[in-house]
Amino acid sequence: MKGSSIALLVFLSWAAAQSLSAAAETAAADIPQTSDAVHRGAETVTNVCLACHSLKYLKYSDLLELGFSGKEVDSLRKRKSLKESLQTDMAPDMLRESFGTLPPDLSLMAKARDGGPRYIYGLLTGFYQNVDGTVDNHLFPGIKMPDVLNFSGAKDSAQRAPLEAQARDAAAFLNWAADPHAEERRRRTRPALMSQ
Repeated sequence: MKGSSIALLVFLSWAAAQSLSAAAETAAADIPQTSDAVHRGAETVTNVCLACHSLKYLKYSDLLELGFSGKEVDSLRKRKSLKESLQTDMAPDMLRESFGTLPPDLSLMAKARDGGPRYIYGLLTGFYQNVDGTVDNHLFPGIKMPDVLNFSGAKDSAQRAPLEAQARDAAAFLNWAADPHAEERRRRTRPALMSQ
C-alpha cells in the first residue's frame, strides 16, 4: 500500500508539472522561444532596457549560455565582472527624479504579469501618439516609461514590423531571464520521472 501511494504521488506530481508546463507554453505561444530570438532579445534588453531597469537575478555569465561569445559579453558588461548581475548604471536618485519612482527590476517580469511575455510585448508595442502630440500606452495608460522602441512614431505596418519583432525578441529574452535554467531542469526531470 505504501509503495503504491508513493507511486501515485510521483505520478500526480509529474502530471501537475506537465500541466503547468503546457500552460506556460500556451501563454508564450506567440512569443518565439528560439535561441536566436532570445539572443536578439538579450541584445535589445541590455542595450535599451538596462538604461533604466535592472535584472538583479541574472548575471553576465548567464549570457554565455545563450551563445554569446566571451567577447560579446565583455562588450555588454563593459567594466563589470562576469559574476555581477545586470544592473542599470543610472543612479537611483536620477531614476526617481525622472520617473517618480524606481523602474521595476525586469528579472521576474515575465512571471510576475498576467500573460507573461505577451504582456511585455503588449507594453512595448502599446505606445501611441495622442492628437496633442503626447505619448501614452494602451496597456498601461499614464506609464512614465518612455516609448523606447519609438513604436508611437511608426506610421504604417512596414515601419511597425521590425519594432514588433524587436519587442517579441525582448519578451522572449525576459521570459528566459525569469527562469534561465528551466530547460535544463526539464531535461533532467523528465527521465527521472519516467523511470519511476
